[in-house]
Amino acid sequence: MTRVPLWRRYARFFGPDPAADVKDELSFHLEAKTDDLIAQGWHPEGARKEAERQFGDLRAVQRIGQRIGEKTERGKHVSEYGDDLLQDVRYTFRTLGRDPGFAAVSILILALAIGANIAVFSVVNTLLLRPLPFPNAHELVWIAPPPAGCGWSCATYSADAYEGFRAQSRAYRDVTGYEAFTTPDNLRLTGRGEPEPATGIEVIANFFQVLGVQPAMGRLFTPDEARGGDVALLANAYWRRQFAADPAIVGRAVELNGTPVTVVGVLPEGFDFGAVFSPGAKVDLFVPLNLDQERNWGNIVTFLGRLKPGVTIAQALDDAGRVAPNLYVNVKYPESLGRYKGDLIPVPLKDYVTGKLRRSLIALWCAVGAILLIAGVNLSNLLLARAAARAKEFAVRGALGASRGRIVLQLLMESLVLSGAGAVLGLGLALALIAWLAHQGSVALPLLSTLRIDGQAIEWTVLMAVFTAMIFGLLPGLRMAGGNLQEVLKDSGAGAGLGRKHERVRAALVVSEIALACVLLVSAGLLLRSFLKVLDVDLGFQPDRAASIKVEYDDSASSNDASIAKRTAIFQKILTRVSALPGVEAAGIADYLPLGPNREWDIPVPQGKTIVPGEFPDPLVYVITPGFVRAMGIGLRGRDFTWADGPHSEKVVLINASAARAYWPGEDAVGKILMRDKEEDHVVGVVNDVHEENVEGGTGSQIYYPATQQGPSSGQLVVRTSLPPSALAGSVLRALRELNPKQPAAEFRPIRTIVDRAVSPRRFFMLLVAAFAGLGLVLATLGIYGVISYSVTRQTPEIGIRMALGASAGRVQRQVLASTLRLAVAGMVLGALAALAVAKVIASLLFATSPWDLPTYLGMAIALLLVAVVSGYIPARRASCINPMEALRNN
Repeated sequence: MTRVPLWRRYARFFGPDPAADVKDELSFHLEAKTDDLIAQGWHPEGARKEAERQFGDLRAVQRIGQRIGEKTERGKHVSEYGDDLLQDVRYTFRTLGRDPGFAAVSILILALAIGANIAVFSVVNTLLLRPLPFPNAHELVWIAPPPAGCGWSCATYSADAYEGFRAQSRAYRDVTGYEAFTTPDNLRLTGRGEPEPATGIEVIANFFQVLGVQPAMGRLFTPDEARGGDVALLANAYWRRQFAADPAIVGRAVELNGTPVTVVGVLPEGFDFGAVFSPGAKVDLFVPLNLDQERNWGNIVTFLGRLKPGVTIAQALDDAGRVAPNLYVNVKYPESLGRYKGDLIPVPLKDYVTGKLRRSLIALWCAVGAILLIAGVNLSNLLLARAAARAKEFAVRGALGASRGRIVLQLLMESLVLSGAGAVLGLGLALALIAWLAHQGSVALPLLSTLRIDGQAIEWTVLMAVFTAMIFGLLPGLRMAGGNLQEVLKDSGAGAGLGRKHERVRAALVVSEIALACVLLVSAGLLLRSFLKVLDVDLGFQPDRAASIKVEYDDSASSNDASIAKRTAIFQKILTRVSALPGVEAAGIADYLPLGPNREWDIPVPQGKTIVPGEFPDPLVYVITPGFVRAMGIGLRGRDFTWADGPHSEKVVLINASAARAYWPGEDAVGKILMRDKEEDHVVGVVNDVHEENVEGGTGSQIYYPATQQGPSSGQLVVRTSLPPSALAGSVLRALRELNPKQPAAEFRPIRTIVDRAVSPRRFFMLLVAAFAGLGLVLATLGIYGVISYSVTRQTPEIGIRMALGASAGRVQRQVLASTLRLAVAGMVLGALAALAVAKVIASLLFATSPWDLPTYLGMAIALLLVAVVSGYIPARRASCINPMEALRNN
């Protein structure tokens, strides 16, 4: 009998087609009459013509039937369609209730996949799609010079440069900024018992007005307070934590670093400075930046602006190019220490905050999309198996008049119910995962604390549920609708006529999910290998068994020499006292630590050379005490600083190996002299290159000055210990407080946590992709097991006959395992080819790892082969235990 074309058969799903229905019905009767005549002995061609003759004018009959059908459809009310839909829903719940195991497994698989998709969408939406949490955030831009390789000093400006740019630029409503070199726990809150550490940011007075942030209580800073008013704004979280959300704190004075400061307001709960400008940092309060006081500190101010309405980034770039040359010649403040290179480049603040994460987030989104595809394939396989078992049921319904479209809609309704339940459960899982991610303060990702499930995430959930149901639930329905109902009714086994067809489709689906799992495993493996390579990077220092704590000290004096002498005495007492503690191997103090804030000073040149732009590097500067190099575990050739290196003795410095090669290539730098203007700095030692900005980037030039000759910006005590750092924290704090009762209870941080924080974004993405790869592997395992188990069940009579004829249990097991391995190998071949293409796309996310890394691909192959063997062994074992007599009796 001639089959109805697939396109016409499947088009029934999209709505009634009376013309096609009448044509199909006439074709059916015509074919049936032709078959009857052939059975009576007619020749096929003659039988066809005779059947057409007996039917009469087929076109006229078709037109009449079409008019009747159209009239019937027009007469059918919307309420009748609603009744049909309600009936399908009730029937779906009844059928699923009779098979709770199938429903539970399907919902769980979908919940894991949809939940992962919702969580990742929320991350992507927060970091890439959603505007920053400021009014008209698209108008905000970050203004910075081109990268120059000299640390934060090249990304900031002096106070006078800020004032010049603000006065001369025409593209901005206003320009603001903040002091960029803030370190954690830089303030101490006193007058409330023991001194408490606090992290404060100095901001230009108009900072919050430019951002569009309004206080939850009180007011913002006024222009008059920009010149050093003793006022502060509290972060909302700090206000709740430290002051128990007391509204009366506004207008009262608190004591910061021994100075009374009036709290003028509390910022809104939705404002998180660290989440936007310093990922992972916890900022407690804000004070006005006194530009006059900081004017001669050099480049310390960031630039941030709000564009005028209608101004584009291109126009802002032209405006910055016009203003930048005027900043190079400072007429008003000729003694300013600010130096600038190249043009100012405005970029959208959103791009500055999250632009570097774009590739990683897209890769993560694709990975979780692959999980949804694998889960959908599993759903299709489960529905196909269930539909095959119900083939006779649908055949009977079709024989009783149910249209193919109605059968498809019934199966699609089951898919929608399962997908909807999975989406609801997945939403709950996503809520828990997002709540956990939002509190991962150790992960240095921007906006992480602002993660939430919003309306867009809910819309995405609905889309995922409908997409999963429509794409993966439609296939079983179409397969059933495309079957020959007469053949199904004639077969003795439930669904026997559809068995081989379904088995081929299910095998193809499993091959596809193995291929997807292969891509996920390779991607996760490459990211894991990259992460391990990052951990193997020689940092230039030894982070293990070392910890740091912020040291509070007062070196104010009437003269610079007196200040140095006072500071030297304080530092010497601290290090002597701490070094005497049990378990302490070395101790030292520095103003900045690696992988944190940094800066550069005047460019030194070798003695006898003149400054030529670009010839010598801009070294990053650290001011340290004797013992710091050993405490950090930094390799040293030459000698360390000593306490005898005082302000009136020979000026000495340490430089790193990169600086030594740049200044004196092929020569020994120890004993050489660097010149800063007329000041001679004698190189007494060369230390290892230290990664100062990030773990994955290269190291630049670095120079270390002794705290006995130069003024440090702050004090970070570093202790190397034979004990766990946590066991020493109390002893170190007590020792510091014995010397200075005002020492706050600052955190005693293991240096390893600083490194972990630096690599936390890579670890974050690697762990998520690895988790998704593991989930994909589990789903692929379920898919392989389901297909092989179904195949064994369908072949039970055949296996029984073969075993009755002498086939051994071992041979049956080998044949079943061979079928499993064929599927696995086919999927692995396709997956390996796809993985090669994907690996090339994500190559920019890899570190010291080739996209064609052979161990990764071999590991993927071994993992999938083991999964295939384990997944196939259970059905193979069951097949080998079949009793031939029972199999034949039940056939």
